[in-house]
Amino acid sequence: MQQQLGQIAILVRDYDEAIEYYTQKLGFELIEDTHISDVKRWVRVSPPGSSCQLLLAKAADELQRNQIGFQAGGRVFLFLYTDDFYRDYHNYTAKGVEFIREPSEEAFGTVSVFKDLYGNLWDFIERNV
Repeated sequence: MQQQLGQIAILVRDYDEAIEYYTQKLGFELIEDTHISDVKRWVRVSPPGSSCQLLLAKAADELQRNQIGFQAGGRVFLFLYTDDFYRDYHNYTAKGVEFIREPSEEAFGTVSVFKDLYGNLWDFIERNV
């Protein structure tokens, strides 16, 4: 049996601001932006070369709006791997990405933590090979 994650839904406040953040600040690719109705779109973004995508899901009601940025209860929610930590770290900081933990060398590699535009926490990692 072979399986893989295809996409992960992440609640957003607004499609266009989310697309701008993920594509302009993090350098993700816009895979799809399909208008389903006047209020709903099917929007997928992905880091270059990744088979897993984020589905940007606009919060539809008050309950969902209250969970934006808090989908993992304040814990790190997503893990973004890179092949060159400091290249991307310096690029991200220059673009205003907010890192809340300084880079550190761990047994598994170099890691730092950043917040996305909604406050979701991400581990940013270059894994030791």
